[in-house]
Amino acid sequence: QVQLVESGGGLVQAGDSLRLSCAASGRTLSNYAMAWFRQVPGKEREFVAAISWGGGRTIYADSVKGRFTISRDNAENTVYLQMNSLKPEDTAVYYCAADPRWGVVATMPRDMPYWGKGTLVTVSS
Repeated sequence: QVQLVESGGGLVQAGDSLRLSCAASGRTLSNYAMAWFRQVPGKEREFVAAISWGGGRTIYADSVKGRFTISRDNAENTVYLQMNSLKPEDTAVYYCAADPRWGVVATMPRDMPYWGKGTLVTVSS
């Protein structure tokens, strides 16, 4: 099965940018649709962005549309989340997740069988 490791989180100010990375090992990333989710303590994990196997289809949560961009480099076995114009409400632990189902771009946490351990993003006002 695939193992996922997120990186790139940190403390930034409102308006700054960050790029998160999700590196896969164990299996080739090109066999998975990928997604980013985030979670604040005491709240449910929420969908942020998703990308299809080949990268031709992307989906975004309304709260990040126009500010975040999900992309993938299958040759590097890595998925990225470019986050621009960050807001304090973007503060959360960000997780990447993988879905092996062909032709599906899932946006629900319950549909994602593989997860990384997360990376913390803190946006100060």
